[in-house]
Amino acid sequence: MQARLGGKTPRAMPLPSTNHSVRLAQTILGVDPSLRGTGYGVIRVEKNIFTTLAQGTIACPKDWERSRCLAKISQTLRDVLLENPPDVCVVEGIFFAQNLKTAIIMGEARGAALAAVAESGIEIYEIATRKVKQAIVGYGAAQKIAVAKMVQRMLNLAELPEPDAADALALALVHAQEKSRLGLSAPKKI
Repeated sequence: MQARLGGKTPRAMPLPSTNHSVRLAQTILGVDPSLRGTGYGVIRVEKNIFTTLAQGTIACPKDWERSRCLAKISQTLRDVLLENPPDVCVVEGIFFAQNLKTAIIMGEARGAALAAVAESGIEIYEIATRKVKQAIVGYGAAQKIAVAKMVQRMLNLAELPEPDAADALALALVHAQEKSRLGLSAPKKI
């Protein structure tokens, strides 16, 4: 063999890394950030069985200052992380708003959520909204109610989840589905 390699010693080539470990069980936190209604959902995936551990909407009244809303988003997510420690977090991807003021406010809410999650040290991924809707409902421009109904069905929930919580649960479900494909369609890590 060394003769064929021109006297060089063969080196072991590392296998391509997918950064995806195959686990028997995984807890996933989904976050759908918004200043007035940040949705969150925590699911546990074990042997292709999905269990909802927590879900909700961090609601902030319209008369609250933005800074108060941002603090509530951060604190509530810290509490969720303590009660149901996830292995990974997936957040809704950035969308391009036509209104600059709206885009800035959404960015602030997203930043408050990401900072709270990042403090825990877990990996954070993002998935585009259209991709989530396509994966859950089969149509990238699906209405929120269609996503909520499908999430309810997939997670066998007794009641229809609130729209923002449903979006967060949908993010977690799509991430679980992508992880089961062994990295063939790797989500974007942030």
